[in-house]
Amino acid sequence: MSQPIIQATDAVAVTPSDTSDLLNVSVLYVGVGGHVKVQTRAGSDITFYNLNNGQFVPVQIRKVYATDTTATNLVAMPVRGYLR
Repeated sequence: MSQPIIQATDAVAVTPSDTSDLLNVSVLYVGVGGHVKVQTRAGSDITFYNLNNGQFVPVQIRKVYATDTTATNLVAMPVRGYLR
């Protein structure tokens, strides 16, 4: 049975915004911990609370909101999926 694999194709610093989407659907790395409010690839808005320094947000996202986001040094990594 094939398993989906997600691999980042780049890495870019994120400036949270309540109005602008990321350029590409991405996974998110949190440099300095806190809360991160995102919009998922599927369009759901969700806040991840109490993320640690150096943690990844384990979902594909298209927006990082400024409102309710306290974590800093965020890095978006655009993803492409393939089967292994």
